[in-house]
Amino acid sequence: MSWRCLGLTVTSIVFLVSAAVGTNAPGHETRDHAILEIQHLIEAGDLVQARRVLQTAAHDFPQDAGFDNLLGVIEVQDGHYVAAESAFLRAVRRDTKFTGAYLNLGRLYQEDFPANPQAPGKALAIYKKVLTYDGENEEANYQSGSLLLRQGAFEQSLVHLLRLPASTQKTAQTLSLICAAYAGLRKRNQTDEVFAQLRLIPEFSQPDLRQMLPGLRAGERNDLIISAAESLERREPLSADIEHSLALAYEASGRLAEARSTLERFVTHDSLSVAGLMELARVAHEQKDYPGSLGYLAHARDLDPTNASIHYSFGLVCLDQDLIAEARNSFEKAVQLKPENPDYNYMMGVTSVFRHDPGEAVPYFQKYLALKPKDARGELALGVAFFRAKDYDSALPWFTKAAATSATATTAHYYLGALAIEQDRLDDARSQLELAIQANPNYADALSELGHYYFLKKDYPESEKWLERALRADSNHFSANFFLLTLYARTGDPRRETQAKRYDDLAKLQEQKNRDVMRLVEVRPFETPQP
Repeated sequence: MSWRCLGLTVTSIVFLVSAAVGTNAPGHETRDHAILEIQHLIEAGDLVQARRVLQTAAHDFPQDAGFDNLLGVIEVQDGHYVAAESAFLRAVRRDTKFTGAYLNLGRLYQEDFPANPQAPGKALAIYKKVLTYDGENEEANYQSGSLLLRQGAFEQSLVHLLRLPASTQKTAQTLSLICAAYAGLRKRNQTDEVFAQLRLIPEFSQPDLRQMLPGLRAGERNDLIISAAESLERREPLSADIEHSLALAYEASGRLAEARSTLERFVTHDSLSVAGLMELARVAHEQKDYPGSLGYLAHARDLDPTNASIHYSFGLVCLDQDLIAEARNSFEKAVQLKPENPDYNYMMGVTSVFRHDPGEAVPYFQKYLALKPKDARGELALGVAFFRAKDYDSALPWFTKAAATSATATTAHYYLGALAIEQDRLDDARSQLELAIQANPNYADALSELGHYYFLKKDYPESEKWLERALRADSNHFSANFFLLTLYARTGDPRRETQAKRYDDLAKLQEQKNRDVMRLVEVRPFETPQP
């Protein structure tokens, strides 16, 4: 029996029907002759005549489950799957231990109802019925093991697979499932032992690897996916889905160059697809090839301009290159397409904060919080938008809320300190900034602002200490360099000239950066990779 083939084979059906009938039953010769004739007609492809003979035989033997079973086979051959299901169900109602009809029904659910999410469960229920009276049935155990593996029930899968005869367990088809079940259970030694046996079997094939994938992925055995796929590739070209699985295994293993080249081959198998290009963009991004990532995303955007996730991803990669204006354009398109998506609104707010009117960010963060109430990240972001817009009274309650959550507390304390300085509440400023620095001793923003605080208090030595500490954390910190220049000017420090040059250089870089982020990205055209 071919375990992987789920087709309804006439030979096995007839054999099981014949075996279920006593040879001394009245009219058995006429019945058996009809069965053989119907079988031969089905094998010859003459379904019309097979149906005629069946109708006559069913009239003569109206309660015979065997003819219901054969009718199911004919309906399958004609593509009438609902009618086939009805015929098989009628057969097992008439004969509750009709193994052939049960197995045909199980095959039907597996092969012909793939889009039905209930089909695997229905198939399992059928095989379970067979096993209640025939616990060693090979097909019922094998198919139960296979279905349970796909559902992630690895321990139950293994129970069924280990019930199979020793000779069956040694086949590539069964060993691949046993290996996958052990992998899903994270039993590494057993997995490696079975995989070693599997690799020695010449019949090990791509379909075997295909059915292993759920367990190998669940057990994070990308090394075995790579080893098996590379071994098979030396024999024959990989199918598109196996090549895709290999690419994802390369990516998960950190072998990004191989992942990308394999994905590029996969994308060109049939035609370019948005999903394939998005995966290529992700891998290129992991390689920090941001222009390459943008190229893939731009091509995906051309294929599906109404796909909001593409615009969103494009915007994220733009941010990696400090292309804030282009990022905002992409996030704006994403929000237009999916206005109720919280992440799109959040990133639209983030990029709007950097515009000439930071207040433009406020409604986007408000929408984010409406979609995700009490989210500390949104509360902090809304506070920042109000702060940059110099609406300090509106910013204060949002920073206070964000300070109550550990994930955002450090940044919130920094902003509460900076806000207190703006409102001339210097004692509050110091305590808030010290809380931020206590949580993160290298927090350059907070260190710089504390230096600013001491400058305002005219404690210049202490101001210099904190500003120098900020610059040790980030030598290019713009505000710390500015405050230090101001301090040197106030105190007549001879280092003023050197610091002025340093600050001018940073100011030019900042000006250049501002020009860069305002220009549109010139995305390179997608180049179809050579196979």
